[in-house]
Amino acid sequence: MSKKHKKEDIEQEQVNQQTTSTESNVTDSNTQAPQGDAQQTEASQANEDKVAELTTQLEEMKDKYLRLTAEFDNYRKRTLKEKAELIKFASEEVLKDLLPVIDDLDRALKAIETANDINAVKEGISLIVNKFNDFLKAKGVKEIDAIGKELDTDLHEAITKIPVQDDAQKGKIVDVIQKGYMLHEKVMRFSKVVVGE
Repeated sequence: MSKKHKKEDIEQEQVNQQTTSTESNVTDSNTQAPQGDAQQTEASQANEDKVAELTTQLEEMKDKYLRLTAEFDNYRKRTLKEKAELIKFASEEVLKDLLPVIDDLDRALKAIETANDINAVKEGISLIVNKFNDFLKAKGVKEIDAIGKELDTDLHEAITKIPVQDDAQKGKIVDVIQKGYMLHEKVMRFSKVVVGE
């Protein structure tokens, strides 16, 4: 073979290689286009699945919220009803414990009508008063001490002042017009008192 033929063969081979390379690029681009479409389709499908999942979760949360709201509303109504009943019947227990004292008073009134001995009547009333005072103590009610004490505006209400001869009684309570009472540590009624000056 001559050099000329060799040169032509080399050129022909280079042209063939370029053609093969171009065909391969075209083939690659043709095969890549469908792969890109497939990837977009998969991504689109994944997004739709995600949206459907989130929509389902949202519906479930809405349902739970509505149920919880309804339960809370029922709880609130039931609590208000129980509170109203508690306020209405709060004194029932105290009044029930007071009934025996009232029974004793009724018996004392009947006994007074036919009684000949005044001392027996006094003793019966004294027993009823003691029973009533025990009832008050059991419920946490106690009388406010006043006579001989300094005037305390947190416990006493001064009605009037009277002159006293003993200097030790000046500024102190000398008489109680109306007894005061405390329920545990709270004043239920102030003592109405007379103060010496």
